[in-house]
Amino acid sequence: MIVRLRSLVTQWTAVVPVIAIVLLALTWGRGLPGAVVALVTLVLAGAVLAAVHHAEVVAHRVGEPFGSLVLAVAVTIIEVALIVTLMADGGDKSATLARDTVFAAVMITCNGIFGLSLLVASLRHGLAVFNAEGTGAALATVATLATLSLVLPTFTTSKPGPEFSTAQLTFAALSSLVLYGMFVATQTVRHRDYFLPITRQGEVIDADDHADTPPSRTALVSLGFLGLALVGVVGLAKGVSPTIESGVEAAGMPHSVVGVIIALLVLLPETIAALRSARRDRVQTSLNLALGSAMASIGLTIPAVAVASIWLSGPLVLGLGSTHMVLLALTVVVSSLTVVPGRATPLQGGVHLVLFAAYLELAINP
Repeated sequence: MIVRLRSLVTQWTAVVPVIAIVLLALTWGRGLPGAVVALVTLVLAGAVLAAVHHAEVVAHRVGEPFGSLVLAVAVTIIEVALIVTLMADGGDKSATLARDTVFAAVMITCNGIFGLSLLVASLRHGLAVFNAEGTGAALATVATLATLSLVLPTFTTSKPGPEFSTAQLTFAALSSLVLYGMFVATQTVRHRDYFLPITRQGEVIDADDHADTPPSRTALVSLGFLGLALVGVVGLAKGVSPTIESGVEAAGMPHSVVGVIIALLVLLPETIAALRSARRDRVQTSLNLALGSAMASIGLTIPAVAVASIWLSGPLVLGLGSTHMVLLALTVVVSSLTVVPGRATPLQGGVHLVLFAAYLELAINP
């Protein structure tokens, strides 16, 4: 019975990405009525869940920390593609879309996913235990990337407004790529053990024992379906984006909420995968996913929009306002205090979730 159910799940995750691609081909570049938007949204959600499944298969094959890196980069590709395509279509009103989406990704990962993972693991297992060395290195990289890319533009004077000049934007893009590349090398080569799950006695867990490692052929098939699912998510999300923007405007909410919705959508696979790891007491994997996504979001999105700005006619506003800078600073301080002991109680998880709730409240009611 279990084998049969597992087979049905596998078939479902193979069929949905194909359906997403077919639906994308049929709806691309067309105005969508309400019934079709509902269907696209349903298939979009299925494609996200299918992407999670296939990413986890690939991740289980290559092991940690490579597995969390695969999912983080894959999800960020979705985000980058959505941002660039929406900026190309949106004109001046999309000038802040990259900033809003990247900052939303940082808040969702560093407070939402981070807090949920700590809360679930500590409630289920009594205490959330992780490697402070690896998590601290990841947090320091995220804080540096966020400050260079999202805070400094507010204070520079070479160009009016919270924007970088061409030279400054080039420097920020190159710095983001260099820092992200250095972190990946540290995570996967030189200090890989810093990013592996640990036991409550501090011993590194170098392999997962909850299931047999899938064969190479299965992992390659899942990698192919992961690519299909991601293409489907990107295309279908772009198709429903006018409906999202219309709904935000009709509700009287700021246009920046569009960036929050996009970030919530593309980070759904990360959230599900992180919570699954937290339930299995693999908190380090959850934190790798959270901070890795934040890092990839900045480290890959900023260079991408910097290149896209060559042909995009509108301005590119990256600097945060004072309210968001306060939230970012508070997030960095609280996260540092959470990471230093290498273990957390439900209290730390709750603090991060309150910060995330404050961000959502201020996004809707600035």
